[in-house]
Amino acid sequence: MLGIIGAMDVEICALKNMAEKAEVKTVAGIDFVSCTLEGVPACIAQCRPGKVNAALCTQIMIDLFSPGLILNIGVGCSLSKEVTIKDIVIASEVCQYDFDTSAVDGVKGLIFDDTVKLPTDKEFSHSLIAAAEDYGARVHYGCVATGDTFIGTQKLKDEIVSDFGAICGEMEGGAIGQVCYVNKIPFAVLRSVSDGGDESVAIDYPVFKEIAAKQSSAVVLSFLRAKK
Repeated sequence: MLGIIGAMDVEICALKNMAEKAEVKTVAGIDFVSCTLEGVPACIAQCRPGKVNAALCTQIMIDLFSPGLILNIGVGCSLSKEVTIKDIVIASEVCQYDFDTSAVDGVKGLIFDDTVKLPTDKEFSHSLIAAAEDYGARVHYGCVATGDTFIGTQKLKDEIVSDFGAICGEMEGGAIGQVCYVNKIPFAVLRSVSDGGDESVAIDYPVFKEIAAKQSSAVVLSFLRAKK
């Protein structure tokens, strides 16, 4: 079974509308839709924005539905001049830019032991890259940075890039990745870029959010068709 998690309804509604044999189980206020998508067994859930919401949803999904893979989809911001609005970013690894114990250990983002960045599953991620390219999107592969702040200033962008070398920012992937990592579940993170993560976000995000979200769902469907 493939687990699919998005933070907002707009990020997963297209997939839920295509779900066949759907059954809904509500736990902790989260609807988990077990179904088939393009003939592939799947479980779809909307976790709500933020790391705690994302982690809660992921652990419940693992405990109740035992997915063999988990995919986090949705929108994100560009942290690189090479990444522009409506591009697709597939994470090579994820980090949590706002996890900061550097006052005592000198390392930002050290989530446990000596770990700052968690690698995504390579085979899974490269299959998503191929699906995005088949869809016709411009695709980037690199570090995705997660935090509980909506990135909207050049100053914060520059700090994240300097500290982590990330090319895309968002609010869930690093938390989902951490839960998957400790549960030994392969995972991947797909982001469709909705804005530049700077002072123009108030203009760009409302305009491109829905376009970007629908694009991420379209890439998932392309992936599933290829998988089938």
